[in-house]
Amino acid sequence: EAVEGGEEELGEAEDEQDMWEESYGGHSDSKPNGPTAVAMDFTFAGLDNVYGIPQHADTFSLKDTSTTDPYRLYNLDVFEYELWNPMALYASIPFMMGHSAKGSVGLFWLNAAEGFIDIKKDGQGLLGSVSSMFSAKTEKQVDTFWMFESGIMDMFIMMGPTPKDISRQYGSLTGNTPLPQEFAIAYHQCRWNYNDQEDVNMVEAKFDEHDIPMDVMWLDIEHTDGKKYFTWDSRKFPDSVAMIENLSSHGRKLVTIVDPHIKKDSGYWVHNDLSSKGLYVKNQDGGDYEGWCWPGASYYPDFLNAEARDYFAEQYKLSVYKGSTLDCYTWNDMNEPSVFNGPEVTMAKDKMHGEVEHRDMHNMYGMLYTMATHKGHLIRSENTLRPFVLTRSAYAGSQRYAAIWTGDNTAEWGHLEASIPMCLSLSIAGMGFCGADIGGFFGNPDGELFVRWYQAAAFQPFFRSHAHIDTKRREPWLYSAGEMALIRTAVRSRYALLPLWYTLFYEQEQDGTPPMRPLWYEFPEDEGSYAKEGSHMVGSSLLVAPVLTKGSTQVNVYFPGSTLWYDIWSHQKLDVSGSMNYAAPYEKIPVFQRGGTIIPRRERVRRSAALMHDDPITLVVAPDKEGKASGTLYLDDGKSFAYQQGAKLYMQFTWDNGKMESKMISPPGMSTPVWLERVLVLGSAPPPGQVATVSSPS
Repeated sequence: EAVEGGEEELGEAEDEQDMWEESYGGHSDSKPNGPTAVAMDFTFAGLDNVYGIPQHADTFSLKDTSTTDPYRLYNLDVFEYELWNPMALYASIPFMMGHSAKGSVGLFWLNAAEGFIDIKKDGQGLLGSVSSMFSAKTEKQVDTFWMFESGIMDMFIMMGPTPKDISRQYGSLTGNTPLPQEFAIAYHQCRWNYNDQEDVNMVEAKFDEHDIPMDVMWLDIEHTDGKKYFTWDSRKFPDSVAMIENLSSHGRKLVTIVDPHIKKDSGYWVHNDLSSKGLYVKNQDGGDYEGWCWPGASYYPDFLNAEARDYFAEQYKLSVYKGSTLDCYTWNDMNEPSVFNGPEVTMAKDKMHGEVEHRDMHNMYGMLYTMATHKGHLIRSENTLRPFVLTRSAYAGSQRYAAIWTGDNTAEWGHLEASIPMCLSLSIAGMGFCGADIGGFFGNPDGELFVRWYQAAAFQPFFRSHAHIDTKRREPWLYSAGEMALIRTAVRSRYALLPLWYTLFYEQEQDGTPPMRPLWYEFPEDEGSYAKEGSHMVGSSLLVAPVLTKGSTQVNVYFPGSTLWYDIWSHQKLDVSGSMNYAAPYEKIPVFQRGGTIIPRRERVRRSAALMHDDPITLVVAPDKEGKASGTLYLDDGKSFAYQQGAKLYMQFTWDNGKMESKMISPPGMSTPVWLERVLVLGSAPPPGQVATVSSPS
């Protein structure tokens, strides 16, 4: 009887709801399912380097964590994040790619809970350590240990064999980045906050006055009525439509911020609607979860619920979001979600999305929010215009809905340096439309750092300057005349290459290959490139090696492969392989066109991309050692979905020792005023003696 009574008491204890409750730092986690975890070891055999699992401010080749914390995947609003460590940041994508000269392999674990990944890179695992007792040498390998707090074992292995094959295979699972509108890949000007309508008009006019192209003005949270999204402060922005139309008349757009936290305000229709419809995230007791963010007391929509996503999508209709137009696009920030009074500045794990605990889907909350925004853009234009959304938080698949940036960086040289591996890690993990705040969000960059950052960012996919509300104003004309001229040159260099960028974004939608790539992506057998930091490729044709340290006037450039390279500024031909110190005076950074490639340019740089849309094309031919080269060009209307029904031109150009040919890769589906104005052949090759056009598809 005593034994049976003891069992009865134990059973009652196990049924108590708060048995596993944990308290820490003034917060509590009820853990209704008790402590849980799911984990597995994965060994990448025959290689030294693995990459991916963004987002971390760390090297591109992931480090051994034997003596450090593991890489953490848990979306957080991190204030002034640290560099070169595995701490969690705003996005979490549980995808890792390994690469060696023998081939590439990809690993994706579909799990949105908090995760930790340990990496051991000593070249031998446990079996290797044992076998080394009996043999002189074992095959190198990277051992990884993956652990998530909850979820199931739902893994995908991609066998390549090339990096491009991995990108295609991963894209078939999670989707590829859709082709954005042309304006989105041009230059964006942002600040927290432009003060008012007059300030916006003044800044836009100054770009024209100083002959610096610009496509998008951005407004942060101060443009709203009391941090209520989908509203305007009528004193600061008395006629927002007129302001947007002024931008539109110059081929420009506006982006406004719309964060997920909803102000607790009985006079705010969004709050009242979500509350009455029961569409907020819930506490364990079924009441609406209340947190604290920019508006003060705030509630958080349950974006796992399709009804909540549909409601938010409806708010983007011009009849609802009064004061907006079809030229007003969206920035989704703070969507980790950020909760100022929550544990680690985010939502407590035991909050409820219907019957799903937040701990099980935390890392996808931000993606679900961008799904709603993306759908809202489609609804308001009746599915005619491609959306543009920028997100801070992301998960696997976010690339289908939004671009991303690296969050709240700092005006320091280290943060400029970190922007390259951070964007490369995002790129190979599907988020190819990525960039970093030029100049750093926090702090005040001096002229040299600001110039060098523009020069580097001009060759990254998302090109935006942004700054904190407490920083000094930093529009280019507020620096010295010489520094402003260098910034102008950097921005104009981006606009000249927009045809190349647009072609790369189209090709990314087709096969998953990101526009910004590691060197080994294009030179998979070049072992010297596997752990190389500080440089990258743009497509298959450009090698970019920015200046990343103060006072430097040269860069140690690693030239992969055994091909020719051409300096894009001087057109000097280089027959070099391996490392070389290369001059980088203040007015430029080292950028080289790969021998064997053809890149399209537009030489008439105007105030915005839209005004350059019909301008002629210049082809820059960089022959290889055999005198041959090839490249592609993609054209459409730059904004609609008509290209998906065939209204496009996608062509290939080939050069063979003085003979230029072009042919359509797909059937031509539109007419265009764009024409080929010039063919520039680099090196000692002769000018084209013959140009042939083949119109039939290959």
